[in-house]
Order: sequence, then structure tokens, then C-alpha cells
Amino acid sequence: MTTRRHDLDWVRVCAFGLLVLYHIGMYYVSWDWHVKSPAAGPAIEPLMFMTSPWRLSLLFLVSGAATAFMLGKPSQRFLRMRSWRLLVPLVFGMLVVVVPQAYYEVVEKLPGGYTDGYLAFYARYLSGDGSFCREGDCLALPTWNHLWFLIYLWVYTVALWLLLRLPSKVIERIRHRLAALLLGSGLLLWPALLLVVVRIALVARFESTHALVDDWYNHAQYLPLFLLGFLIAGAEPVWQRMENSRWMALSLAVITYAFIAWYFGHFNDEVNPPPDVMKMLQRAAWGLNQWTSIVAILGFARRWAPGDSPALRYLTQAVFPVYILHQTVIVVAAHDLKPFGIPPLLEGLLLIMLTFAACFGGYEIIRRVNWLRPLFGLKRNPPSPLLAAAAHPAP
Repeated sequence: MTTRRHDLDWVRVCAFGLLVLYHIGMYYVSWDWHVKSPAAGPAIEPLMFMTSPWRLSLLFLVSGAATAFMLGKPSQRFLRMRSWRLLVPLVFGMLVVVVPQAYYEVVEKLPGGYTDGYLAFYARYLSGDGSFCREGDCLALPTWNHLWFLIYLWVYTVALWLLLRLPSKVIERIRHRLAALLLGSGLLLWPALLLVVVRIALVARFESTHALVDDWYNHAQYLPLFLLGFLIAGAEPVWQRMENSRWMALSLAVITYAFIAWYFGHFNDEVNPPPDVMKMLQRAAWGLNQWTSIVAILGFARRWAPGDSPALRYLTQAVFPVYILHQTVIVVAAHDLKPFGIPPLLEGLLLIMLTFAACFGGYEIIRRVNWLRPLFGLKRNPPSPLLAAAAHPAP
């Protein structure tokens, strides 16, 4: 598995792009977030439900497949290199990048407001001050906020690395049996059934916390998909089956999305609570939508995605720094735009443009500064031949 899958590169780039748009949308919906627009309400929530079930699940599956391709290259330092790429940006992000998110959350939500300034807050942030509370809900500091994806991906990578201590014959047997299971109707049936069962059994018992240690519903969906991506990475018949099933998967995804959007638009736990039967149907539809959307996206990407190009190579390198920066940019820009009273539609478009411009502008700086690159998940650039020659002159 040494041939690069450009269709998966495009899927990863587009999925992270959708993540940026989703987080901009979080400023305008009624759901809790770090900062909120005065015009926040349910208007665009149906659009948010278009990606909510599958967006992160898709990223974990693609990450699992990418891990298989990385391991296909000869390297005895895989875990060390993967840890460096994930944990260094995580620590740096917690100490520097995400701090403004917590600061503006305190400024906007703390009863009576917060007026001590950023530096005073930063000192309390580093000390783990847990006294920023509202109605018994206290902000946990320091925090990884949107960078939770990095620690989850690292933990799943370690789990996979430990599983690969099994004899290679056992791993190959698992791969072959899984590939056989996913041929024919099994492709749409078995993973969807797993996700349906997980949602029905766990979503009401374990709130989504992204705190790693108590996030059992998310682990139950993301870890299997990460492992699935790893195991099917080289299974050409499975990917071909995804391509062949793309229209059926898309049809099921559209039908289940329509039901999910109707359900959350019609029922409300406080005003109009749903019957238990409807709750179970919604959870089943969510799990089915989760998997069929993934199959449809991967199937169409395999069929239609452009191949390699300078644009893809640029975006593939940029996506990690952009991901690390984007939510802080959104929070700061949204808070600072609020006093201007810009109409929500115009403000939202402005936020989109500002976020992508700032993040790609940040990437342009990061990729040129060698000591910054590892802090944002990029490899250091090798020294130029002239510098290398100067550092190691010929005898």
C-alpha cells in the first residue's frame, strides 16, 4: 500500500473545509458554543444536520486508511513520528492557540462579565483556575477545545500500534474476513448496523464531552471507524463496491437526513417531547445516515475526484495548520464584529472570508518558518544544499 490515494486526500481536504463552515455556523444556531450571535436561532440548523452525523466519523475513517499507507512505508519510528506530529501541536495549541477561545467565552458568558484583561486571564488559565462558573457549570482550564481530534487520533493510533503486535497472519486473516463481509449488501448493512446499535445504546447514557476519559459514545463510533479505515485501506474490492453503491447510499442518506431534519424541527424535549418510539427511530436514522453518507462520499470521490495536482498538494499541506487555527479565528472575529451590528447573512459571509483568509495567511507564514512547522503538524524543511555544505564542509 504505497500508492497515494488522491481521492482520499480530496475527501480529507473537503471534510476539514466543511468543519470550518460548521464551526462558523455554531455561532448562529441555538446550540451552546463559546460565543453566540445576538441573532442566534434555529434557522440554519437543518443545514448543520446535513453533516453532523458523519463529518467527524468520515475523518476518523480516512485517518485510519492514511495510517495504513504510512505503515506501508518502511519505518521503525512510526509511533514516535506520529506522536511528534499530533502531540506537539496539541500541547502548543492548548498553551497558545485555543486560549483566546476560552477568554472570549468568559468575557461573554461569565455573570457580571470579565474585565481583568487577557494577560490576567492567561495566568489563571495556566494555573488551571476552575472558578469561571455560570449556573453551576464551570469552565475546565486549560482546555484543548476543538483540538480534541488530535488526542483522540493519537490514542487510537497507539491502540492500533498495540494491536499490530499480533502476528501478521492474524491481522491479514482479519483483513480478508472483513473485506469478504463488506462485499455485496454487507457494505451498507454491517457498519450501519453497528453505528445504529451504538447510538441507540449509548447516546442517551454518555454525553458527548470530547474529554477523552468519559466520552464513551464517541469512542464507540470513532474507534471502530478508524480501525475499519486501516483494515480496508488496501482492499480494492471494498472500494470498488463503495463506488458501485454510491447512488443507493446517497438515496438512503438523503431520506434519513430528511427524517432527522424533520424530527429536530418538530420535537423539542422541553416544549414538545418526542415519544420513545420516535426517539429510537431518530437514533436509527442517525446511524444509518452516518454510514450511508460516508459510503456515498467515498464512492463518488473514487469516481469523480481529480487526481494529483499542485492545488491538492498545497491544500494537503495546509489543511492541518488551517484546522488548528480556524476555531480561534472564528471566535475572535465573531466577537470583534459583534459591535458593528452587521446583518447576520452579510456577517456570516464576512466571517467565512475572514476565517479562510486568516488561516491560509497564517499557513503561508508557518510553512516558511522552520521552527513553527512542527508546532502545526508539519515536518521541518530539510536544510538547503548550501547550508548543509556550510555546516558539514568537506575534509
